Amino acid sequence: MRRGLSGLSAGFEGIFRIFLVSVVGAGGSGAASSVSLGAGRRVSGVNADARAQNARRNTPRRSRRFASFLILFALFTLFAAYSAHSQVLPKLSVGFDKAQGPKDVAVTLELVAMLTVLSLAPSILIMMTCFTRIMVVLTFLKQALGTQNAPPNQMLMGLSLFLTFFIMGPTFNRVNDEALQPYLAEQINYKAAIEKGMAPMREFMLKQVNEKDLALMVRISRSPTPKNVDDLSNFTLIPAFCISELRASFIIGFLIYIPFLVIDMVVSSVLMSMGMMMLPPVMISTPFKLILFVLVDGWNLVVQQLVLSFR
Repeated sequence: MRRGLSGLSAGFEGIFRIFLVSVVGAGGSGAASSVSLGAGRRVSGVNADARAQNARRNTPRRSRRFASFLILFALFTLFAAYSAHSQVLPKLSVGFDKAQGPKDVAVTLELVAMLTVLSLAPSILIMMTCFTRIMVVLTFLKQALGTQNAPPNQMLMGLSLFLTFFIMGPTFNRVNDEALQPYLAEQINYKAAIEKGMAPMREFMLKQVNEKDLALMVRISRSPTPKNVDDLSNFTLIPAFCISELRASFIIGFLIYIPFLVIDMVVSSVLMSMGMMMLPPVMISTPFKLILFVLVDGWNLVVQQLVLSFR
């Protein structure tokens, strides 16, 4: 392949040199003839018939130049196509084969479990952390302010995410120290790593869960009454934790709505008394809501109460 490429490049270089020589020679003769023609015009003054005869004489030279350009373009295209065809591209293949022993099956199951965890990572973040409460409360706050696109949903999502990392920081550190690092150091297997990693998460969820929601999930699952928290399965604890988070977020959202609702009622009553039926009360109440929220430093209060609401 390398010899073919080198031979083709050498042939291309030779043709290119011949082409340059022919073009330069043609250009030189054309330039000489133009100079001599200019001198003849300055000296004797060539008439229209002479100029037409010179134009007919230069036409074959222009045709040869155009043909040379076409040949050069065709050779360059062929060379580029041959070079692209000669390159070797990588190939990725996935196949199935018979397992040679239990170890091969275990490795396959580990890969499947890892891919499953990666695909469910967003759901795990939402369902097992404080993200749900923070995001719902901020959404209620935005609706109570009456602003349609300020702040945007992407900003609320980012703020909820970073507040989640801030609140869950100690829990995540315990998961890293007790489960992830020993597993990476090959001190424990993946089953023990999952159990030790779930222990801090279960402890956090048990602090936030409501007993009524937990009893509801136990009764719906028709499982025996657990004697202690260790008997609770994750399939029972996680839904109960999500319901408790939704309950807490709706309570906080209702408390946030009350002062803004009072402002809406006052503005509507004033407009009704003044006879301004056609003026939307939202246009008047929104600036007052924003002023009130800024004066009391609303973002500081909301974030502070959200962080302190987690036990």
